Amino acid sequence: MKAGIDLGGTKIELIVMDEAGAEILRRRLPTPQGDYPATLDAIQRLVQETEDELGVTTRIGIGTPGAISRATGLLKNSNSTCLNGKPLLEDLQRRLGRPICIANDADCFALSEATDGAAAGACVVFGVILGTGVGGGIIVNGSPLSGPNAIAGEWGHNPLPWPLDDERPGPACYCGRCGCIETFLSGPGLSHSHFQASGQRLSAEQIVAKAEQGDGDCESSLSIYEDRLARALAHVINLLDPDAIVLGGGLSNCRRLYENIPRLWERYVFSDRVDTRILPPRFGDSSGVRGAAWLWADPRSYNRPE
Repeated sequence: MKAGIDLGGTKIELIVMDEAGAEILRRRLPTPQGDYPATLDAIQRLVQETEDELGVTTRIGIGTPGAISRATGLLKNSNSTCLNGKPLLEDLQRRLGRPICIANDADCFALSEATDGAAAGACVVFGVILGTGVGGGIIVNGSPLSGPNAIAGEWGHNPLPWPLDDERPGPACYCGRCGCIETFLSGPGLSHSHFQASGQRLSAEQIVAKAEQGDGDCESSLSIYEDRLARALAHVINLLDPDAIVLGGGLSNCRRLYENIPRLWERYVFSDRVDTRILPPRFGDSSGVRGAAWLWADPRSYNRPE
C-alpha cells in the first residue's frame, strides 16, 4: 500500500490507498505554526499511528509547499516559511527509516487529476492552485514535469500579464517582488483587491457568495478577478498549450469561472481558436494528498533517492 501526505499551511493530511487508487484510510492533524521540529514530529506521529492501526509499512509520498533545491537539498520557495532552508527530505527519511518521495503540492494536485481525476487521459495537464497561495503543476503523459531547477509550473511568481495602470507595480509578495500573480489571484489577493475597491473586508468565499446574491461591489471584484485569471492562464496556454487546465484550491469552487474564463481568455491567447479545457477537480481538496500517494507510480520526475 502507498501513503500520501499533504503538508499544508493549516493541516497535515494522510491518506492510504491500494494499488488501484481506492482509499483505505484517511487521517489529519493541525500543522504546527512556524515550528519546523514540531512539524517533523507531527508527520512522524501520523505515519506511525496509521501504520500501527493497519499493521503495514507503506511507501510514502509527500506534497509540500515549495520544492527541494537541486543545489543544496534544502526546501526552497515555500510560503510556509519555517520550512525554507531546512533538510526536509533528509530529516523525514531519517525519522521514518525509509526512502520517501517529495514533490511540490501543486505537482501532486496535478498528478492526481491527470491520473484518475478530471483530466484523466489528457496528454498535457496544467493543475492550478487558487487558495491561500497560487501555484501550478505540469503533467506530461502521466508524469510530473519538475525541471533542472525544480520550479516547473511556478506560475504564481510570474508577474500578472498585460497589467493595467492601477495594477502596477502591484502588491508586495513574500518572495520579495511586487505584482506576482499570487498577490492578485490567491484568496487573500481577491480579498485585498476587494477591500481596496470597496472598503469592505470580506473573505474570497464571502465575495463569491455575495456576488451570487447580486451584490454590486462583489460582482465587480469577481469580474476583475476573472479577467486577471484569464490573462494569467492565457500566458500558460501560449507557452505550454495544455490539453486541460484543472483548477484547485478554495476558489475552484466558484462555478462561474468555468463558463467565464474561456470566453475571456480568447482575446489573449495567440490562436484563432482555444481548445484547451478548463475543468473543476474531481477530487477537490483530496487531490493533493492523493497525488502525493501516486508519486510512487513514477520515480523519474521528483525527489527520490536511488
